Amino acid sequence: MPAGDRFFVDTNVLLYEWDASAPAKRRQAHSWINTLWQANAGALSWQVLHEFYVNATRKLHSSASQARAVVEVFTQWRPVDTTYALIQRGWYWMDSAQLSYWDALIAAAAERRGCRWLLSEDFQAGRKLGSVTVIDPFGSRPEEFGLLDGSAL
Repeated sequence: MPAGDRFFVDTNVLLYEWDASAPAKRRQAHSWINTLWQANAGALSWQVLHEFYVNATRKLHSSASQARAVVEVFTQWRPVDTTYALIQRGWYWMDSAQLSYWDALIAAAAERRGCRWLLSEDFQAGRKLGSVTVIDPFGSRPEEFGLLDGSAL
């Protein structure tokens, strides 16, 4: 992996790692997350962690303590803060790329963190948002991007 390549992880990737009802997506999400940990190439935002916590406890019926433990672990990735400047950049993406407000904040946070890639099934794969390119994490594998094979972890 070239130095500085970072992968911004959207909420759906974190959720699928915990979703026993979708085993294929769960395996793929697990592969991505493990590989990003090993390569020190993962990034996310507080928004992603908020969304994870709410959906893990409400939709996946994880206990609050389990969801909190996941959030605590991912703070090691130094989540991007939601600031007024980030909101303004989100508005830019809303207007220029016709993204929803929440997706626009994800795009802005990926940019802010200097990510080259955005892992999400909620955006069109291959779409460029400034310097960030969207990857469908369930249609591609980490080794396609110069990362270690996460299936071996």
